Amino acid sequence: MKRRARMGMVGGGRGAFIGAVHRMAARLDDKIDLVCGAFSSNPEKSLETGGDLFLSKERIYGSYEEMFRQEASLPAEERMDFVSIVAPNFMHYPVAAAALDAGFHVVCDKPMTMTLEEAKKLQQRVRETGLLFCLTHNYTGYPMVKEARHLVSSGQIGKIRRVVVEYPQGWMALPLEAGGQKQAAWRTDPARAGVSFTMGDIGSHCANLAEYITGLEIEEVCADLTSFVSGRALDDDGSVLLRFNEGARGVLWASGIAVGEENGLNIRIYGEKGAIEWHQMEPNTLIVRWLDKPFQTFRTATDFVGEVSIANTRIPSGHPEGFIEAFANIYRNFAEALDRRLEGDQAATGDFPGVDEGVRGMAFIEAVVKSSQADSRWMHIG
Repeated sequence: MKRRARMGMVGGGRGAFIGAVHRMAARLDDKIDLVCGAFSSNPEKSLETGGDLFLSKERIYGSYEEMFRQEASLPAEERMDFVSIVAPNFMHYPVAAAALDAGFHVVCDKPMTMTLEEAKKLQQRVRETGLLFCLTHNYTGYPMVKEARHLVSSGQIGKIRRVVVEYPQGWMALPLEAGGQKQAAWRTDPARAGVSFTMGDIGSHCANLAEYITGLEIEEVCADLTSFVSGRALDDDGSVLLRFNEGARGVLWASGIAVGEENGLNIRIYGEKGAIEWHQMEPNTLIVRWLDKPFQTFRTATDFVGEVSIANTRIPSGHPEGFIEAFANIYRNFAEALDRRLEGDQAATGDFPGVDEGVRGMAFIEAVVKSSQADSRWMHIG
C-alpha cells in the first residue's frame, strides 16, 4: 500500500452515534484518512462537525451533491477515493447512487436501502460501474465469527440442521421518540427508516449473520411483528421462523423493548456432528459442542484457531477486542481491496459484505413485514 485511502463521509454529524464509530474504525489500521465530508443536511451543522474533525473548510460541504461535484473536479492525487454513508436509511440509496455515478467507491451502513426495488437498482449500478461497494454488517468482522464460518465450511460440524439467532435490546422500552431523542426518532419514522424498525435495524443483522456463518440462504419466513409501545409507528419486537435452502430450519427474535437487555446478539448453530455458539457481548469466545466428545472453548488469537480468524485479530490472546475492531476489520479489508484497484487490478475484492448481501437484507425485511401483515403466512424471499 503506497498511501492511505482517502475517505469522504455523508452523515455522522454532531450527536450521531454510528458516524463516530465508522470514523474510529476507519482510522484504526492507519490505512484510511478522512479528507472531506457533508456531515449534515444543515450546512452550518456540517461545517461545525467538520471543524470538530479538523478538516479544511474547503473540504466541508453543505450537501452530498456539492461534495461529489467538487471532489470529482479535484486532481486525482487530492480527491477522495470513496465515500462512507452513515446517514439515516432513507438517504442510503440516493447518496450511494450519486457516488457511483460520480465515479467513487462506496461504503454504506445497513440496511442498504429503503426498499427491495431500490436495492436491486443499486446492485445493477454497482455491476455497471464496476466500483467497490461495501455494506457494513460489522458483526461479520469478529474473529470468532470467522472461525465459526470456517468450522461450518470445512464440514467439521456436519450438515446444518438448526439455527437459533436473537438480538434483544431494551433501550426502546419507553417512547423515546416522543421526547425527540434523535436516534429513536428516525428509527421509528417510516419516512426515514422504512417498513420496519426492529427487523430493519437489528433483525437484518441476525439474518445476515446466520447466512454468513452457515453459507446457507434463508428462503422462506413466517413472521409475527408487534409494536408494544403505544403510538409507535413501526414494530419494536418480532419473531420469525426461518426455512433455509438444503433443509435447515431456524428461529430469529429481535426486540427493542426487552427490558434490561443491552446488545444481546447471540447465535447457535446445530449440525449433524456438532454445534457452535457465539455471543456478541463475549465476542472473544466461541463454544463448540461435539456429538461424541467433550465440548471445546475456542479463544481469539490462540494457537487453536484458523488463519482467517488470526488475520482479523490485532493483539495477543487475552486482550479484549470488540465492536470497534470488528468494524475496523471491514474497513481494513475494504481499503486493501481499494489499494489493489488503484494499482490496476480492477477485479480486486475482499472479505467484506457487499451489494448482494444488501439485496438479500432488503428482501428479508420486506418478506418478514409482508408475512406479519398476512397473519404470519409463510413468505418466499426474493
